[in-house]
Amino acid sequence: MAQGEDRTQVVIVGGGPVGTGLAIALAQRGIEAVLVERYRTPQPIPKGQNLTQRTMEHFHFWGAEKALRAARTIPREYGIGGMTAYGTLLGDYHYDWLQRELVRPYYFTDNERLPQYATEAVLRARLAELSTAKALYGWSAEGVEQDGDGVRVTVSERESGATRVISADYVVGCDGSRSTVREAVGITQTRSDHDRLMVLLVFRSQGLNELLRRYPGKSYYNVLHPDLQGYWQFFGRVDLEGSFFFHAPVPAGTTKDSMDFAAYLHRAAGAEFDVQFEHIGFWDLRFAIADRYRAGRAFVAGDAAHSHPPYGGYGINTGLEDAANLAWKLAADLQGWAGPGLLDSYDAERRPVFASTAGDFIGRSIELDRDFLAAFDPTRDRAAFEAEWAARQGGAKSEVASFEPNYEGSPIIPGPAGRGPSALGSHSPLARPGHHLTPQHLADGRNCFEALGPGFTLLAPDPGAAAAMRDDAARRGIPLEVAAIGAEAQKTYGAEAVLVRPDQFVAWAGPTAEASGALERATGG
Repeated sequence: MAQGEDRTQVVIVGGGPVGTGLAIALAQRGIEAVLVERYRTPQPIPKGQNLTQRTMEHFHFWGAEKALRAARTIPREYGIGGMTAYGTLLGDYHYDWLQRELVRPYYFTDNERLPQYATEAVLRARLAELSTAKALYGWSAEGVEQDGDGVRVTVSERESGATRVISADYVVGCDGSRSTVREAVGITQTRSDHDRLMVLLVFRSQGLNELLRRYPGKSYYNVLHPDLQGYWQFFGRVDLEGSFFFHAPVPAGTTKDSMDFAAYLHRAAGAEFDVQFEHIGFWDLRFAIADRYRAGRAFVAGDAAHSHPPYGGYGINTGLEDAANLAWKLAADLQGWAGPGLLDSYDAERRPVFASTAGDFIGRSIELDRDFLAAFDPTRDRAAFEAEWAARQGGAKSEVASFEPNYEGSPIIPGPAGRGPSALGSHSPLARPGHHLTPQHLADGRNCFEALGPGFTLLAPDPGAAAAMRDDAARRGIPLEVAAIGAEAQKTYGAEAVLVRPDQFVAWAGPTAEASGALERATGG
């Protein structure tokens, strides 16, 4: 039975990290949001563990960084890096992998590692502190309707069956790869299926815990085996007490009862050990991307917009960047300072970045691993194998350095002709429009990230010289702060002044006297 109609500004369907992060970012900007999440408590499946330095910047600005670090299940003094092994986990060949510390100087925060359910718990607690946000846990979205004036989302309580309708200006589907919102508003997907069924095993083992002491400071391990044609067997720690998860390909049609999973773990590790299973599940390895991230007043983010194999820890980080990008743009529209092209820039910036992540990094990694396994074998030619194995370690470092999502050439960012948003880039301290801002010190000694807030920030040597920009921002209702930087920061940035977007990307860089016109384009004018 329906219980009437409620009114808010934004309905967010799906209360995982992406949806909850979006709700927090909106609430911090004074936007009313209702979060609809089907589960009353976070589900205890240890996925989405690797949080990059960039992602931890989001938690910093959302006021949740300290709590998140306190919730980690692996002590801070223990490393959170990974390694790649050949043949078996305990074999003779391995090297460090996904060394995010190599790009640490370009970000304000350190990276982190903890299970997604722990991340969700921290975000839920933070959301509860914000008065403009409301969470409906234990509720599911059943239907979405929209017209030129707004959206109506029908939700039902899973336990009682009670229904209600929430009307809003916008709806955002953060409800996973089988998104109700995406389907309801007619957003299609393009899929690339690798025809691989994957198993997810969650288990406890003191024996494996002891065996892995030979690899101190490692939390996750991917195994390349010749028989798997480039697809990984992937072990990950949940804690240091013997709790693990494992992803790997299995034959089509495999069920919980049709395979000896303990034996599969033993073959992948190269040794026998005790196993106590806590979860056995399956998923299809495929790439999928929504053909558009916006349909009228409806948006999709996170797995509702894109999904891919959990290789390289890209998934949750990509989704949280969606939330950071969309939050300030929705707020700008609802507060009246967005230009006509701002909301469309969400799709224009985020969709190409995911396409590049999938093709240039994840898909390419599978292909390179497949080619390597076909061409090199230590039983045939040990010297050639070892030479190539050493070269691959250098390639792993290069991959970390070249993964630099950027919005060069987006509709609201100036950029070179022919360039567009991409995950391929290079880390640099220069202030480059469309790229993440590298932290530098302000004239008063603070890190510039301590001066960044929910609106735009102009970093300039003489705040008084930015009067024209201040006046323009005030007239249009655009939130703008101005902070003084010194000569050293100007030299490092390669620019006299830098305009920083609310998501910490550079909107513009150049002489202070030319800064006043930069807001028009940066806000979708």
